[in-house]
Amino acid sequence: MSTLAFLGPEGTFAHAALRALPVADGATLLPTASVTLAIDAVRAGDADGALVPLENSVEGAVPATLDELANGAPLTIAEETYLQVAFDLMGRPGTALENIRSVATHAHAEAQVRRWLLTNLPGADIALVGSTAGGAQAVAKGEYDAAIGAAVAGELYGLACVAHDIADNPGAVTRFVLLTRPAPPPPPSGNDRTTLVAYLRADHSGALLEILTEFATRAVNLTRIESRPTKGRIGQYCFSIDCEGHVADERVGDAIAALHRVCADVRYLGSYQRRDGARDAVPPGRSDADFLDSRGWLHRVRETGQS
Repeated sequence: MSTLAFLGPEGTFAHAALRALPVADGATLLPTASVTLAIDAVRAGDADGALVPLENSVEGAVPATLDELANGAPLTIAEETYLQVAFDLMGRPGTALENIRSVATHAHAEAQVRRWLLTNLPGADIALVGSTAGGAQAVAKGEYDAAIGAAVAGELYGLACVAHDIADNPGAVTRFVLLTRPAPPPPPSGNDRTTLVAYLRADHSGALLEILTEFATRAVNLTRIESRPTKGRIGQYCFSIDCEGHVADERVGDAIAALHRVCADVRYLGSYQRRDGARDAVPPGRSDADFLDSRGWLHRVRETGQS
């Protein structure tokens, strides 16, 4: 039986996303107090995997996850999943909106309901806690008047809904990734995504363009790129990148190998099935057969001097 860590306690969006994965069937689910601790559990061998948020359609990337993937012992993304998130304002039974003076929630949740809070609870103190479900727990204990989180958290901790679906941008979606210790990637599915981190050799004019060009010339579409500080001196950055395709695809593998030539380092973080729709068609001249044919042609030129 496997053990899978997640940002807990029970009732978080991460918990809901993990329970929806087939890999969670029969697994022991291990709640942790933070994304970092969930990842640490995998690195230490206390968990076989950790489901953590990577990006949100409203707030963008989750810095804690990006930084852990870029630093420390290497990890691999085994799969991804998406969860539509809806936020409720919850309090102990009998709580009225006009009596709420303090609200507990996670920083990413607060950012997605900020305008609603300013309009409806302008004088309330907002406490940022480790998770939305942790905020619900604290309200149940009497530490705060209300919490913002998933409706299931209210059900788990005996809270009543004061206001339903309060997000400033309805329909927000969070992308979660399941992290494991490094392992060979699964075979290509035909609709895959590859994630990596590229570290600049030196900061110079056109450094980012060099990275982008290696993908563009091979018609490899990037679905996400984020710059993150390397934790050294100011001005030093690495780039967290998602691209369409699988490392076994000739054009993707060729692009990553080219990055390895021009970058100080490239950290490969996995190739896995894409869950948010089909990738674009491979343009003419960039298929695996095209790459193999061109290599055969070059071999003949080198061996015979004839094209």
